[in-house]
Amino acid sequence: MEWYPHVTVATVVEHNGKFLLVEEHSKEGLVFNQPAGHLEAEEDLPEAAIRETLEETGWHIELLGIVGIGLYTSPHNGVTYHRTTFFGKPLSQDTSLPLDEGIHQALWLSYEEILQQSDRMRSHLVIEAIERYRSGHKYPMDMMYS
Repeated sequence: MEWYPHVTVATVVEHNGKFLLVEEHSKEGLVFNQPAGHLEAEEDLPEAAIRETLEETGWHIELLGIVGIGLYTSPHNGVTYHRTTFFGKPLSQDTSLPLDEGIHQALWLSYEEILQQSDRMRSHLVIEAIERYRSGHKYPMDMMYS
């Protein structure tokens, strides 16, 4: 049997004390997540993070660094995800772009608002990434090479 992890990216974007999240449809109903998604052929991890953030939120961003890299096995489907979480800053929003299928809305929430909605996070990785970012886990982009 062939096994492989799914390569994914996510982005923590903070502005004025609020974090950019998406409210998306899942089998569990509407849940919150960072802008996130799968690496596509012929792109590198930073390109995937920038693309996914734009497709899911309409925000153009600049990546500033890496929060962390981890593995997560979903209890819902048994799939293992190899996730690289970046952090960045918003540059501009393009409200004319349609959001990806399955995305209900993009919104800015404070850390406290996120904690109040903790039962609606797609996984524990959402809050964990924000907490790691807030506690100083901010690594330079050049730690990554290809």
